[in-house]
Amino acid sequence: MNFKAKARQHTVITIGTFDGVHIGHQKIIQRLIAVGKEKNLSPSLLSFFPHPRMVLQKESDIKLINTVAEKTYILKKLGLTNIVIKEFTKEFSNLSAKEFVETVLINELNLKHIIIGYDHHFGSNRTANINDLKKFGNINNFNVEEISAQDVNAVAVSSTKIRTALVKGDIETANQFLGYNFMLTGEVVKGKSIGRTINFPTANILIKENYKLIPKKGVYVVKTQYNNEAVWGMMNIGNNPTIKEKQETIEVHLFNFNTSIYGEILCIELLARLRDEQKYESIEALRLQLEQDKTQALTYIKNNA
Repeated sequence: MNFKAKARQHTVITIGTFDGVHIGHQKIIQRLIAVGKEKNLSPSLLSFFPHPRMVLQKESDIKLINTVAEKTYILKKLGLTNIVIKEFTKEFSNLSAKEFVETVLINELNLKHIIIGYDHHFGSNRTANINDLKKFGNINNFNVEEISAQDVNAVAVSSTKIRTALVKGDIETANQFLGYNFMLTGEVVKGKSIGRTINFPTANILIKENYKLIPKKGVYVVKTQYNNEAVWGMMNIGNNPTIKEKQETIEVHLFNFNTSIYGEILCIELLARLRDEQKYESIEALRLQLEQDKTQALTYIKNNA
């Protein structure tokens, strides 16, 4: 197994999957940055991909709140520059606790201080715990700072709640726990262009990461950034039952936007859910509904932008 060269500066690190990088995670990251300043250490975050459950539990169908690129983007916005995302493999999972500490934490990351949950387990079969980590710290001259049960439980509960909320289409609750707007990031690809015929041209968003959690089907109020400008719109997730689409699609209609963006990557922020996806008797009936959706979306934007 190949590892990076040792970090030049001593580090303070935290470890975890950090899916969602939500308000609970953000408290840990704030503490990480504060300790870095206080002790003149480089704040560093160690995460893993694929998610360990994807590798160790083949029957697991876990979907993630963030893609790797989205998670990295959010962490950088929070002020972290040293983000290490290590490939999680069966080989990696078989490292003993001692091998993990010495090879990864000390030799690779140059660890001097670690901030970790009281219930953290690591090493082959996750047999080592925080007390073992403290013993390694005494031997190898690094400090272990324990995150309390209360704080760890807050992190665990809100991660689960976010996924549940997204599956139900409760985007407002998800965004509240995230501390930012849930996003879908993908390439704009050609669709059937039916939207153009009824004055509602859409950008079809292709999300290549099949592990990404897609919220409940329906129509959403959204926004994106294009050329550093906020662009608002509405988005449909579903199968377009009126035109009998077989595959699930993600289609975004951006308001007052006429630029050709095929092949570009868009990051779409979801703000509110307007309604379920429905089947209409005709394309004209669909158009009339989309007009109503647009009016409702613009009212939401006016009141909340």
